[in-house]
Amino acid sequence: MGTTLQIAKQGNWLWQGKEPFVISGPCSAENRNQLLETGRLLAKISQVNMLRAGIWKPRTRPDIFEGIGEPALDWLLELKKETGLKTCVEVATPEHVNLALKYDVDVLWIGARTTVNPFSVQTIADSLKGVDIPVMIKNPLHPDLKLWIGALERINNAGINKLAAIHRGFYTYDNKPFRNLPMWEIPIELKRIIPELPLICDPSHISGNRSLIKSVAQRALDLSFDGLMIESHYDPSIALTDAAQQLSPQALREMIDSLVIRKEYGSSDFENLLEKLRFEVDNLDHELLNILSQRNEKTKQIGEYKKQNNITVLQISRLRKMIQERLDYGNNLELDNNFILKLLQLIHKESIRVQTDIMQEK
Repeated sequence: MGTTLQIAKQGNWLWQGKEPFVISGPCSAENRNQLLETGRLLAKISQVNMLRAGIWKPRTRPDIFEGIGEPALDWLLELKKETGLKTCVEVATPEHVNLALKYDVDVLWIGARTTVNPFSVQTIADSLKGVDIPVMIKNPLHPDLKLWIGALERINNAGINKLAAIHRGFYTYDNKPFRNLPMWEIPIELKRIIPELPLICDPSHISGNRSLIKSVAQRALDLSFDGLMIESHYDPSIALTDAAQQLSPQALREMIDSLVIRKEYGSSDFENLLEKLRFEVDNLDHELLNILSQRNEKTKQIGEYKKQNNITVLQISRLRKMIQERLDYGNNLELDNNFILKLLQLIHKESIRVQTDIMQEK
């Protein structure tokens, strides 16, 4: 999967020499006092670079608090003038965009519920033509990398080149212990495809529970994420939305101070040893691919034999026996059971595809 995104360097708007780059503020701007008090406390935390607040809240059901709307933008502007911190808000419609610009919001973000709909993203993109403002885009609700990249491309095509992606996890039917599964492999693949794209983690929405936020934030930093977006409320116990996943400013300060900031590169001796180990891993990967190619050839032979003898592609008893035997073998090698199972499922899926293609040949 390729892309032709034109993205400005991080130094132009995001990166300010602080590690990690932190965006924080309440899930919802509930009233003037709540927003100002929370923002003032956050402004005293040196690592906080930007203030966030939910102005419009797209809730799942309409009988839940859905935000204050335009009056909250005025409070946010007041807070910006007082603290000097930049501000960011979520937008879901052209009207939201226009109002955010009217109140001098510095950065916009597109939420997960909007990212899933290309029509909605396009209307926002159309409203941004001729505007120079950074835009951050959260991943869609469900794991779909193409949809995420598509949203970035639509905004980029409107002339916005100050872009960032926000990883907030993915909803599935079994997310425990998280609110949204991290599925780290997806943002990592996004970064591989678009290495110049700043990547921000939203531990609050991944966790859904403040007790998990630190571990998620640390994992993101260990994976070289560029920053964190963490929800904070001066008194989370009375928050009108997502109370369980918000930290008090004091708890946020303590958590940030406890995070370990690791370097992406080390000393020359370290780099030499690391390069040697990576070279060995590369060779092992090549061996794996060669073995998979050999296995594929055997699969083709099996497929031809089954076709000649009118035998079905799938034999459930054989599959069960094979997977159990491989799991037992892998356990003896101290490999993780879940990893082995996922790998075997992928290999068997490819085996079924190869044999099915043979069966369909005339």
